[in-house]
Amino acid sequence: MKIKQLSVFIENKTGRINEVVHVLGDNGINMTAFSLAENIDFGILRLIVSDVDKAVAVLKEAKFGVNITDVICLSCPNKPGSLSAIMGHLAKENLFIEYMYAFSQGDTANVVIKPNDIDKCIAVLGACNCNILKL
Repeated sequence: MKIKQLSVFIENKTGRINEVVHVLGDNGINMTAFSLAENIDFGILRLIVSDVDKAVAVLKEAKFGVNITDVICLSCPNKPGSLSAIMGHLAKENLFIEYMYAFSQGDTANVVIKPNDIDKCIAVLGACNCNILKL
């Protein structure tokens, strides 16, 4: 199952992340997962949110640059080797992972993946009986 991820472009200066989370919070939008990558001039805040359309509208209204990207979120056991096995299946099918981020709690790890071919990735994960999440 494809899920929508927001990429918010923010300047590398104090308070900009705070502005994004305030805009979302003030509008009743929950962040399910996020990752921040930065370079010298700006950062990319990648977000999975509770209401994509509303988030895009309020962030653009607040003058943030926002893109929407399809990603996959899967759940796997939080134990050594679990992710390696999944990545092995994708590698065998020549799927390239552009980026990914993860979080775990207890016995479960959740992983957000941005592959080069999302439909093929979903098919491979499905054939391997991976638990693809619907957020």
